[in-house]
Amino acid sequence: MTDKRIHAFCDDALGDDDAVGLARRIAAGEVSIGEVAEAAIQRANQVDPVLRGIELATFEQALQAAKKPRSGVFAGVPTFVKDNTDLAGLPTNHGSAAVNAHPAKKHGRFARQYLSLGFSVLGKSTLPEFGFNATTEFEGRAPTCNPWNPAHSSGASSGGSAALVAAGVVPVAHANDGGGSIRIPAACCGLVGLKPTRGRLVDGEAARSLPINIIGEGIVSRSVRDQAHFFYGAEQYQPARSLPEVGLVEGPGTRRLRIGLVLDSITGEATCDETRAVVLEVARELEKLGHTVEEMPLPVSPRFADDFAIYWGMLAFLMGKFGKQVVSPDFDASRLDGLSRGLAALYRDNLWKTPAVLWRLRRTRDEYARQFPRYDAVLSPVLAHTTPELGYISPAVPFDELFERLRKYVSFTPLNNTAGSPAISLPMGAAANDLPIGVQLAGAHGGERTLLELAYELEAARPFRRIQAS
Repeated sequence: MTDKRIHAFCDDALGDDDAVGLARRIAAGEVSIGEVAEAAIQRANQVDPVLRGIELATFEQALQAAKKPRSGVFAGVPTFVKDNTDLAGLPTNHGSAAVNAHPAKKHGRFARQYLSLGFSVLGKSTLPEFGFNATTEFEGRAPTCNPWNPAHSSGASSGGSAALVAAGVVPVAHANDGGGSIRIPAACCGLVGLKPTRGRLVDGEAARSLPINIIGEGIVSRSVRDQAHFFYGAEQYQPARSLPEVGLVEGPGTRRLRIGLVLDSITGEATCDETRAVVLEVARELEKLGHTVEEMPLPVSPRFADDFAIYWGMLAFLMGKFGKQVVSPDFDASRLDGLSRGLAALYRDNLWKTPAVLWRLRRTRDEYARQFPRYDAVLSPVLAHTTPELGYISPAVPFDELFERLRKYVSFTPLNNTAGSPAISLPMGAAANDLPIGVQLAGAHGGERTLLELAYELEAARPFRRIQAS
């Protein structure tokens, strides 16, 4: 282990199991839910003072709840829920100093589906203000750090969940994705993260209110099979009637696929050399496995990047304007961070473009779908360059500079949000500084099963690095 890595893996009730393995040991009576919860709490206390991935701890409640039997695919597995999702009795502050929320009166819509899998919730994980940033950093308080090197970003907006899972505090944690917020922290922290097809899982309250629903729910995990069992368990609660069933995916598929390859982003910025090298290595690995990989053109116009930026700004503008109505009566717009204020100003300057922007963004679903069935999946980077140091994309950076840095960094993930298509981030390499590098596989609408089968195949061919390994 390098002296920069921070993790809590040890010989306790959690061990180094993924969520599936841990749930099986709990079901077999080898360990109890209480023992597992206690171990996770000890691990959290060990590493979170450095990583700062926990927004709100509910340790005592978790220990009391552990005394009650439960059912579900992940019965008794400890987890954290991202602090933009309502849990009854807890505030939801969305990572923002502008919010001073009262305890939620009931579980949110997606929270009920998530909890149906039997999780033991230890608290809420951190996110940047309203999930707008690609790093879990704040104005006025310390950031969430990357367990592989705490001088670097854990990604965002599910950065707290990713830090806790990568460090071994819990095997999986809740994440959601409105522009890459499952896949980006997974890539930064060496995890697996699958953003599902729009409509695959129950939409949260925020998603249901958007002009274009760009938010997908899910988890970050250390193994592919945890993702597969999560989606299988979620289907038991409520199947997506408009989509083909995912079912329980238990390993690689047998069908050889045609895979498109995209190396550079829609912004025109070249992907950094280290990231490009990892993506090309994965392309060669897929060819060795019998798949066909060929470079393909981007499926949408270069105008997409500007349109998405205006939509991103619109969300910040609406939050500042209507925060008291939609978030909390105590919402104080004067306490919004520099990124939120800058995005809102960007939208005000472009407000007149709104109808055309929404029209074009809605069209991306069909534009994206046209590349299928020619391709079964698309391979690309998750991010255009390696994980930055803390401070590089902090909300304290002057907005024009920050916005340009984000535009060049987060350029591959947003298309799947507007198109409503599934995409998975896999930890397939490392930079010279030891930080993980992720690659993305994107699929056709409803194609989660294909992505999971490919992910299993790559995981077996090139086992993911372990933070606790030397």
